[in-house]
Amino acid sequence: MAKSQLRATTSPQGGKITASRKKRKYELAGISALTKLAKEKVLKVRTRGGAEKVKLLAQDVANVYDPKSKKSTKSVIKSVVGNPASRHFARRNIITKGAEIETEAGKAKVTSRPGQHGTINAVLIK
Repeated sequence: MAKSQLRATTSPQGGKITASRKKRKYELAGISALTKLAKEKVLKVRTRGGAEKVKLLAQDVANVYDPKSKKSTKSVIKSVVGNPASRHFARRNIITKGAEIETEAGKAKVTSRPGQHGTINAVLIK
């Protein structure tokens, strides 16, 4: 069954809302990328209007920005320390926006959306 972004079947008060029609193509939800810590793997998806979106499925390198020296460097990701989206994501080494990663440059926080932007950008914390 396809994931849909259709309105809920229950109202905020708990009452039932009956569906008046079937799902539509434009209401389909996209597949979540769940970017893993592994060798680079990219998926190109055609979006509405013919545009192309790059989904990052796996990556082991991040663009790390150092606020003190004001320079960016490419750094290898060692592991995912924490992830506010889900505590299980950190255990599975899944990278999302806001995730804390351990890199060669030090501990960093992810500022980009890897599943949407196709790259991992991070800012050094310490």
